[in-house]
Amino acid sequence: QVHLVESGGGLAQAGGSLRLSCVASGDDVDDITVMGWYRRVLGSQPELVATISNDGMTTYADFWRGRFTVSRDNVKNIVSLQMSSLIPEDTGFYYCRADADHDTYVDHFWGDGTQVTVSS
Repeated sequence: QVHLVESGGGLAQAGGSLRLSCVASGDDVDDITVMGWYRRVLGSQPELVATISNDGMTTYADFWRGRFTVSRDNVKNIVSLQMSSLIPEDTGFYYCRADADHDTYVDHFWGDGTQVTVSS
C-alpha cells in the first residue's frame, strides 16, 4: 500500500502562484515509478496535469505546460507542483497519484486531494 497526503492548496488571485506537495508513505513506497498530479472539476473525471517518473522524465497536459512545473524528491518521496501564472480556469480539486510497479501488475494510489481556487 501507498498512502499519499497532499498539501498547499488554497485561494490565489489570477496571475499568482501556488505550490502543491504530496508525500508518499507505506510498504510499497519503494515500488513507486511514476507520480503525478490530476485535476478534477465538478461533474467530470480527473484529468492529467503533469507526471514525473522516478528518473525525472516529465509529461504535461497542453493546458498547463509552460505554467506548471512538476518536481520530485525520491529520497523524501515527495512530488510537488509549482503552479504559476494562475488563471481562474485552473480552479479545481487537485489529486496526487502514485503508480507502484509490482512487475506483473501496477497499482494506482490516490491522495484525498486539495482544493485550488483562482479568483479573477
